[in-house]
Amino acid sequence: MATIVVKQIGSPIRRPENQRQTLIGLGLNKMHKTRELEDTPSVRGMVNKISHLVEIIEERE
Repeated sequence: MATIVVKQIGSPIRRPENQRQTLIGLGLNKMHKTRELEDTPSVRGMVNKISHLVEIIEERE
């Protein structure tokens, strides 16, 4: 299954609660932390929802 590596680049301080919960759902909670996640539509939707707080470093197959 394909995966993506996501890195948190923005702080959740002064952000709405739903954006904070989305970060936690992705397993991110501290600046510059990275996670390798499965490339599914639900994960892509979460990343798009908080695209200003995270960046996709690489996509793997």
